[in-house]
Amino acid sequence: MHKLLFALAALAVALPTTVQALTPAETLALLKEQDLRQQQTGDYQALAFIERKEKDKNDLVYEAVVYRRDETDKLVILFLQPKEEAGKGYLRIDKSMFFYDPTVGKWERKTERERIAGTDSRRQDFDESRLAEEYDAKWIGDVKLGRLEAHHLELKAKPGVDVAYPVLQLWIDKKDHNLLKRQEFALSGRLMRTQYFPKWTKLYSESKKGDVWIPKEQRIFDEVEKGNKTTIVIRSVDLKPVSDAYFTKAWLESKSR
Repeated sequence: MHKLLFALAALAVALPTTVQALTPAETLALLKEQDLRQQQTGDYQALAFIERKEKDKNDLVYEAVVYRRDETDKLVILFLQPKEEAGKGYLRIDKSMFFYDPTVGKWERKTERERIAGTDSRRQDFDESRLAEEYDAKWIGDVKLGRLEAHHLELKAKPGVDVAYPVLQLWIDKKDHNLLKRQEFALSGRLMRTQYFPKWTKLYSESKKGDVWIPKEQRIFDEVEKGNKTTIVIRSVDLKPVSDAYFTKAWLESKSR
């Protein structure tokens, strides 16, 4: 894994100019494929381990359970560990994100750019992929990313769409179409985050009648505050239906009592 990360972190090298460019239609199809692979038509629940490393501070480790209902864009993140974070949670309903802190018993509205629990992660790192819905893409070139050959795409947010970052660059494995690397930029062009995806896994979904691809591990590097990084590891995934009640403020509040 470390060898793969090192390889992915290596400077991308452009392939010979004889490489055939992807057409706009092929680029869009590749982007839609990224979304389709990760989308689940039924429910999704996962146990996530989150490690936050911040320069000159002690490491922080969290455990959280994630519930998704992709058909209605609902998402819940409930923190289980450490003890002082247990019961805190995020709820996304009706395209709005809310945070609940049981120590004050209040809900607070959050934006797409908010850090999850103060880590380098964002809502999108736990949610379904909506790249084709939120961005327009163009093919930049084919490159060698370490030992792998990858399609390099640039994405720009569609007008009126609320996203954490307006410009993305993606590197997608040419062989198996796994997302390898993602960089996120502010409107000014400043690089904000770099993300690596060294492990993917897939589960068969009865409701989808097909596989759901899951980023088993994500390594997120803060490009503004150098030295800070967050690792998300998905320890288990279940695609069975969950109760409607999970996607409510009342249910999240009840978990802290």
